[in-house]
Amino acid sequence: MAEGESYDLDSLGARVEEVLAYLHVEEREEEIARLEEESAKPGFWDDADGAREVMEQLTRAKEDVASAASVRQAYDDAVVALELGRETGDDDLLAESQALARQLERDLNELELSSWFVDEFDHGDAIVTITPGQGGLEAQDWCEMLFKMYLAYCARRGWKVDVGDAPAAEVIGIDRATFTVSGKNAYGMLRSEQGVHRLVRISPTDAKKRRQTTFAGVEVLPVLPDDIEVEINQEDLRIDVFHASGHGGQGVNTTDSAVRITHLPTGIVVTCQNERSQLQNKAFAMGVLRSKLFELERQKREAELDELRGPKHDISWGNQIRNYVLYPFQLVKDTRTGEETGNTDAVLRDGDLDQFVAAYHRWAANAD
Repeated sequence: MAEGESYDLDSLGARVEEVLAYLHVEEREEEIARLEEESAKPGFWDDADGAREVMEQLTRAKEDVASAASVRQAYDDAVVALELGRETGDDDLLAESQALARQLERDLNELELSSWFVDEFDHGDAIVTITPGQGGLEAQDWCEMLFKMYLAYCARRGWKVDVGDAPAAEVIGIDRATFTVSGKNAYGMLRSEQGVHRLVRISPTDAKKRRQTTFAGVEVLPVLPDDIEVEINQEDLRIDVFHASGHGGQGVNTTDSAVRITHLPTGIVVTCQNERSQLQNKAFAMGVLRSKLFELERQKREAELDELRGPKHDISWGNQIRNYVLYPFQLVKDTRTGEETGNTDAVLRDGDLDQFVAAYHRWAANAD
């Protein structure tokens, strides 16, 4: 084995110490003791909402401590395997050391990423909406490609996805997509995707096979906890029902199960048609509307939010956060961070987005 492997472990060892330092393990252990003591008090569950918040804090603190112990143990195991492998000349032990080092690096990246999630909703679930921009039919196809990319990404991370709306377009692609993502740090991870995404490729609908540039917009909102109140006057809503036309099978098309809610004062429109019943579709749509109205109010109250998320732009040329080039060469490049890869299939087909998500949060943390 090359000497560079020892250097790799030395570097990883330094990173382990850095990660443990910003995790504040001793403070988290003290927090665990305090929260466990609080949860054991009589009447703790009398305030159900408050109790759930305490238990969520306790769970996150325990996860941090367990993760810290895990990376330290993984580093120690890698060092022992490397030393024994060199002493005995056992290539299997040397290979095991490198495998442990690779896994340790991935775990450290995850912990480093988690440390940047400081928004009150970062640890919760997310609502993602994809909308076609400039490009006509091509934009609808691009919208579906992004939809599949995010479904693959969520599957890679073990997140649960509930699709509320993804109606097929008349010719190619989909008209839009709205879905909820449930899982650890889902909103914190996915808010890196907020913005305009640009695709360059040979048009699949052009008989002359000319190069086409198309755009789609991605909006990411937090799923609001039940204890956050958003005032919605029922008189401000127009609710329409119609036949569902999206994914969900033949049964969804036999009744007026799809729901479209229009918030008249703001003009916000939310549609859901992928659930089996009208009541389920209405509940999903109302949840999305709550998040949209909350975000609107948050933007009004906090001018600095525009600096964090950036001003809203047209879904068109010059406003993209990421370029996906399939012709005349293959490249995915983030315009904010400079992160790039030539493996476009891994990104678009397999949902391999972690490098872009991590690069964004590193860039955003340094910008602060």
